[in-house]
Amino acid sequence: MKNSEKKQISNWTYLMLKDHGCLRLYWHNLYQISDEAWRSNQPTPGRITAAAKNGIKTIINLRGPRNDGGWRLENEACQNHGLTLVDFTIRSRAVPDAATIHAAKTLFENVEYPILMHCKSGADRAGIMSALYLLLRQSATLDEALKQLALKYLHIRQSKTGLLDAFLETYRPFEASGMSFIDWVDQHLDPAAITSQFRSKGWANRLVDSILRRE
Repeated sequence: MKNSEKKQISNWTYLMLKDHGCLRLYWHNLYQISDEAWRSNQPTPGRITAAAKNGIKTIINLRGPRNDGGWRLENEACQNHGLTLVDFTIRSRAVPDAATIHAAKTLFENVEYPILMHCKSGADRAGIMSALYLLLRQSATLDEALKQLALKYLHIRQSKTGLLDAFLETYRPFEASGMSFIDWVDQHLDPAAITSQFRSKGWANRLVDSILRRE
């Protein structure tokens, strides 16, 4: 067996088993956010091929820079189809700080559209980045953005991932006063205060961390 074949087997083994890709073979958590943006869970090379055929130009990996088998397969598939792969780090159990939000804003201003954003399960990080996309690029309302953090995507707000909901909800009175989201971020966002006031439920944390094994 050639060295390249061994590497491919190793990459696929990682994606399917260690990264639980076998659970995503028929469940893609794929949804359209706007006429230029989509969200999903971690795609296989075959799904990247389909995305390219459907006109996607950029894939945004919200799991951050990695060098595991899944990322190598994703990077190779993007190269094969002329897609740009962007690695962006955002956390599922933490309030994003101003620097991260500004980095997201810059990203949305400069990427080639249409885009597909994904994390591992397509629930939490894909949800908050979809919400940020709507607020920062589409000038959507808070209520429209919050719909991206919903149970239909398997986002469970009673767990620690509910910090993402709490973060957005903190903006509500400022939106009512007419302040833009980015101005609120620059003038009032306090991740430490939001985090200290948030309380998750034990059953929900066990479900998300131990059963669903979310990142």
